[in-house]
Amino acid sequence: MRKVKKKTLVIVLDILLLLISAWWILTVSIYDENVNQRLCSYEPLKLLVEDFDGLQCTQYKFSSDKGQRLAGYLYSAGSNQRGIIILAHGYGGGHNSYMDCANYFAQNGYYVFAYDATGNDASEGDGVGAFPQGVVDLDYAISFVKESGNFPALPIGLFGHSWGGYSVCSVLAYHPEVKAVIACCGCNRPSDLFEAVGKKTAGDVIYAMMPFVKLHEWFKYGTYATSTAMDGFEKSKAAIMIAHSEDDDVVPVSYGYNLYYEKYKEDSRFTFLHFENKGHSDFFIDGNDTYKDEFDAEAKKWFETLGYDRNADENKERFKKDRAEYINSHLDRARWSHRLDKALFERFLDFYNKNMPQPE
Repeated sequence: MRKVKKKTLVIVLDILLLLISAWWILTVSIYDENVNQRLCSYEPLKLLVEDFDGLQCTQYKFSSDKGQRLAGYLYSAGSNQRGIIILAHGYGGGHNSYMDCANYFAQNGYYVFAYDATGNDASEGDGVGAFPQGVVDLDYAISFVKESGNFPALPIGLFGHSWGGYSVCSVLAYHPEVKAVIACCGCNRPSDLFEAVGKKTAGDVIYAMMPFVKLHEWFKYGTYATSTAMDGFEKSKAAIMIAHSEDDDVVPVSYGYNLYYEKYKEDSRFTFLHFENKGHSDFFIDGNDTYKDEFDAEAKKWFETLGYDRNADENKERFKKDRAEYINSHLDRARWSHRLDKALFERFLDFYNKNMPQPE
């Protein structure tokens, strides 16, 4: 009887192990399918250096953790800049959509070093890898700015949004010399980015996946995967500004802002900016600027005159070409590239000016 029970227990454990292994494999497959992609900015809507009067750009290449070469860009608009702001972009295709942010800081006294993360735009890599790669690439970018000899010895600040918002906080565990950080719409852990988006499509099933997501990230990145934004805060003396909007449906405030505010609201090192209706992707855009809506409305009218079903599989490439031609012919580049919320960026600038002391 004991032998039968023991055999039964072994069978049950084997089945359980198989089920767990199958779920682990499925989770990693879903993660890689949704995260480990090659990401490129949409060419017709890319911002150009010449869209901004007086903006200058010097391009660089530097290596990240596996030897992959990343594209870096130093933006400037003056010769007596007071510091260097390193910009970490969000998930979705390189630094290009943040060039207006870089221009603002460059026009107001700072060098801005932006780069395309692994697997994005002009940087090497078949895919992003996983979310901890954002911290890895930023770690290497900071070291490149400090040690390459290509840049003046000025105070360093960080600026990040979404994926970059997480990265600029977590990386402080490795770079305590950073003086000031502005993190917008970010989260505390790299796995939070997968959980927050996955919850909308998978519901509560996402919670059964998360232990395996965290293991997957840890196997690939080690301590980088376990470093949190709060770890970075504790290991740094940098001034921190956290900005987030209550209606952010990509990275909800519960994953970042609320956690930080609860712990650091009385800490004079921290500044918190809470908004109600700035969303996520358009967080930096002036809410009164209607150009995107105007352009989209006119484009929709034009698309309806094409005379073919643009959603049909056989017409996808044709529509892709027609859409690009329409944008290239009709986009008002001056209006498209100058939509920043100036009042918000004045607060950002004031924060950097106060917390990035000049070298003696």
